[in-house]
This record gives sequence, C-alpha cells and structure tokens, in this order.
Amino acid sequence: MSRKSDLAPDKASLRSIALARRAAMPSAAREAAAEMAAANALDWLGEVSGEVVSVFAAIGSEIPTAPLVRRLRAAGASIALPVVVECGKPLLFRLWEPGEELVLSSGPGRLQIPVPPETAPAVSPDVLVVPLAAFDALGNRLGYGGGFYDRTLALLRRAKRVEAVGYAFAVQQLPTVPVEAHDERLDAIATDAGIVLPAGE
Repeated sequence: MSRKSDLAPDKASLRSIALARRAAMPSAAREAAAEMAAANALDWLGEVSGEVVSVFAAIGSEIPTAPLVRRLRAAGASIALPVVVECGKPLLFRLWEPGEELVLSSGPGRLQIPVPPETAPAVSPDVLVVPLAAFDALGNRLGYGGGFYDRTLALLRRAKRVEAVGYAFAVQQLPTVPVEAHDERLDAIATDAGIVLPAGE
C-alpha cells in the first residue's frame, strides 16, 4: 500500500494547471476581471486610510494590480512593494507612489521584478496583498515555491496584527491545494468572482 505522502498532489503539476488557465485568459477578460477583483478586495478590506498596504507588481500573466492600487490610494492607503533580499530570507517592503519609476531586481529563478529604488523608505505593512499560483475553496494558497510570503508573514505576525489577502483570477481555483505545516494562513482570497474565506471563517 502507498504511503499517504505518495498520494499527495504534486505541487508542480497543480501550479502548471492553474498557471495555464491564467495565461489563456484573453486580454479584455483579464482587464475586466482585474477591475472586479480590485473592487471585491477593497470591499472586504474596508477602512484602509492611514494603513500601509503591500501590493505586488504583477509580472507575466499575473492579475494586474493597477486597479487595486488606484482604489487603495483613493481610500487613503500608502502603497509598498515587496523586495527580495535573498533566497531563504523574508521580504523587505519599500514605500512606492504610483507613477514613480521602478527598478528591476533579480528575484527567484533570476526573474526581473520591478521594485522601488533603494532610496525609498523601508516600512512594515499593515496589509499584504499576496500573489499566488493556485488556491482552493477552503482558502488554501499554492505559491510559486520560494516560501517568501510564508517566512515574511510568520515574522510580521510575531510583531503585530497584519492582514494577508491572496489576490488572483477565479480561474486559478483548483479542487484542492495541499497544505504543509509551514504554510501561513491567509485571511481571505480576493478574485473577480468574489471573496474566498478560509475554512471555519
């Protein structure tokens, strides 16, 4: 008989399925979905005036975050972007004003990730908008495999109360996503189809 670990879903295969769905979305559908996801996220977050919200700079086929940034700024939030310091370490966050020029920094797998310049102030965010490859109806997140947000959330949550909101297209939802002991729980996942809350919420 196979051991339980042998029966666990293959994370790489699950990522491939969800990311293929994401990449296949037509441009017009992506833009409309990003607007709906942004509205849903802000409705769930509620009052954000005076808070620092970390929002990732979308790369590749990731859900565009510009509509969300626009709404957050209008609601009085400050925007920060994550910076990869080095593999195996938590993320650093720097303030960013929409429209300010970003620089390219090497991320996991030598990805070129837009980040604020080193002269931008480092901050501790109150809310993290978290990218993901896939998720399920129980609010479980499957990331890209680097563990950056799990390490970062574990560190921040030891210091203060922070909210973590996954952000993705609804097509990235899978029937089930494997959960491991080190996985940090999200407070919600915002998509164009609505809000997914963790089991028990």
